[in-house]
Amino acid sequence: MARAKHIPRVFVTQALAEGATIELPDDKRHHLATVLRLSAGDALVLFNGDGAEYAATLTTADRKRAEARIDQRTTPERESPLEITLLQAVARGDRMDFALSKAVELGVTAIQPVFTARGQVKLDGARLTKKQGHWQRIVESAAEQSGRLICPPLLDAVDLSDCLQAPADAERRLMLAPEAAAGLQAQAPATRIALLIGPESGLSNDEIERATAAGWQALALGPRILRTETAGMAALAALQTAWGDLAG
Repeated sequence: MARAKHIPRVFVTQALAEGATIELPDDKRHHLATVLRLSAGDALVLFNGDGAEYAATLTTADRKRAEARIDQRTTPERESPLEITLLQAVARGDRMDFALSKAVELGVTAIQPVFTARGQVKLDGARLTKKQGHWQRIVESAAEQSGRLICPPLLDAVDLSDCLQAPADAERRLMLAPEAAAGLQAQAPATRIALLIGPESGLSNDEIERATAAGWQALALGPRILRTETAGMAALAALQTAWGDLAG
C-alpha cells in the first residue's frame, strides 16, 4: 500500500482568508518548489498565528514565484492552555538550535534568548543579527513540523539583567537550580509562566540573587544535573504534564 503523501505546513505573516490567493515569501517558495519539488496543484497547509490553519493549493510554483489559493479554514485545538515564556541562556551552535526547536514542540508561547555571566557565547552587531535570523528559521520550522497554530515570537537576545521583569503579566517566575529545595509539586498551578534556563555552567550567584529579588523562584527537576538544552525540554514537559495539555 502506498503511503499517503505528506502535506507540508507553511508559516506566513500575511492575512489569510478562504478564497484568497497569496504569494508566498521567497524562502518558502524555495523550500516548496526547489527542496520539496512541489508544483501547481499540490496541497499545503498555511497558518499565520491567528489560531486557525488553512488548507490551500499551489497555483504557481517555480524558480521565480509561488502562489497558493486558500480553500478552507479550520480551527483545531492544538495550543496549550499554558502561556509559557522561555528565557533561554544562549548556548553554542546545535545546542541552542535543539533547545529552541524542542521548546516550540512542547508548546512554549514566546522565547527570549538571554546572555548570562557564565555563558560562553558572545554575539553582537552583524553576528548577532545573522544568528537571530538563523534562530527564527529554527523556530518557524519547528512550528510548521509540530502542528502549531502559532509561531512563538522569538525576541531579540538581551542580557538577562534587562528582562528579569518580563513578561509583566507572569503569574509564576521559575528558574531551574539544581540546589533548589523544592520541585514542581510544591508549586501551586498557574497558567502564565516565565521559565528561566541558565547556561551550561549555571547562573552566577549575582544573577540568582537579582532574579530572586525580582520574584523568581528556584525550581529543582530531580537529583541529576541537566545540560542547558535538556533542562528546558524537561521543565516544559513537566509543566505541560502537571498543568497543561500533556496531563492525563
